[in-house]
Amino acid sequence: MTGLVPAPIARQPWQMLFPLFVLIGFGALVLYSAAGGNWDPYASSHVIRFGVFLVMAFVLSRFSRDLVMLFAIPIYGVVLLMLVAVEAIGFVGGGSQRWLDLGFMQLQPSELMKPAIVLVLARYYATLPVGMVPTVRALIAPGALILAPVALVLLQPDLGTSLAIVFGGAVIMFSAGLPLRWFVGAGLAAAVLAPVAFFFGLQDYQQKRVFTFLDPASDPLGDGYHITQSKIAIGSGGFSGKGFNEGSQSHLHYLPEPHTDFIFATMAEEWGFIGGLIVLGAFAMIFGWGLAVSRASTDRFGKLVALGMTATIFFYVAINLMMVMGLAPVVGIPLPFMSHGGSSMLTNMICIGSLMMVHRWNRKAPRTGLIR
Repeated sequence: MTGLVPAPIARQPWQMLFPLFVLIGFGALVLYSAAGGNWDPYASSHVIRFGVFLVMAFVLSRFSRDLVMLFAIPIYGVVLLMLVAVEAIGFVGGGSQRWLDLGFMQLQPSELMKPAIVLVLARYYATLPVGMVPTVRALIAPGALILAPVALVLLQPDLGTSLAIVFGGAVIMFSAGLPLRWFVGAGLAAAVLAPVAFFFGLQDYQQKRVFTFLDPASDPLGDGYHITQSKIAIGSGGFSGKGFNEGSQSHLHYLPEPHTDFIFATMAEEWGFIGGLIVLGAFAMIFGWGLAVSRASTDRFGKLVALGMTATIFFYVAINLMMVMGLAPVVGIPLPFMSHGGSSMLTNMICIGSLMMVHRWNRKAPRTGLIR
C-alpha cells in the first residue's frame, strides 16, 4: 500500500493516464453533441473501444524487451502483407481502397504500419554497432523499410498516412544519430522535386486540396467548403463557446465530418477557447511524459521506441489541428482520442501501450524471458 492507494494502482503513470481520460471523456461529450444529443452511434462506441484498447495497452505494457525485439521484424512483415492484401481484396470506401473487412470491424492496415515502422527501425538501430551509424549501411536498409509501405499506401491512395510513416521513420533515423547533412540534403532534394511530385505524383483531388489550402475563398461552396466551415465553427465559439450541445455548424450539417476529421472544430464551437486550451494542455502533458520516458531509458532500443511512439501521436495531433485551422491541406487525419474511428484509436493506444511498456522497463532492472 502507498498511503490509502494500493501499490499496483499508485505506480501507474497517472501523469499520462489522467490527461488521456480527460481527452476520451471530452471526446465522448463532443461526439454526443455531434450526433444531435445522442450517445449512439458515436459516443458509446468511442468509449467501448477505448475500454477494450486500454486493456490491450496494459497487456502490451507487460511485454519484455526481449520479446519485442524478437517480434519487431515479424510484426512489420505481417502488416506489410496486410497492405498487399488491401490492394488485392481491400474494402473500398469513399473512393479509396484502404480497409480489410474483418466482419466485426473495417481495419485500416496502413494505420498499424505507423507503430510497426517505429518498432522495426528501433530494433535495427539498437542492434547496429555505433561505429556504423554514420555509414551508408545505416541508411539503405531503413530507407527500404520505409519506402516499401509508403509505396503501397500511396496506391490506396492515402497521402496523409504515407507522410505519417515517413515522419515516424525519419524521427527514429535522426534520433539514432545519422549525420545531419543527410537530412539537410534530403530536404533540399525534396524541395527541388516537389513541383514534379505535385504535378505528376499527386491525384487530381490531392492537387485541388493544395490549391484550396492556398486560397480556400476561391471556391467556398466547392473544394474550399470543408475548411471554410471549419474556420467559421472555430471562430464562432469565441472565448467560452456557444454551450454544450448548442453548436449550429454541426447540428445544421454545415460542418462536414464533425465526428472525425473536424471534431476539434465541433468542440471549439461549443466550448470555445477554453475548450481548446483543455485539449492542447492534455496533449502537452502526454507528449511531455512520452519524452520523459524516452530520456529515462537506459538502452537505445527503449529510447528510440518511446521517442518514435510519441512522435507518431504528435504527428496526428499537429496535422489535424493545422488542417482544421486552415494551416495545412485537408488530408483526412483524425484527432487522437477524440475523433470517432476504430483503426486510429487502435494505433494510438498501441503507441500508449508501448510507452507504458518502456516506462516499465525503466523502472525494473533488465531480466531475461518473454514477459516479465
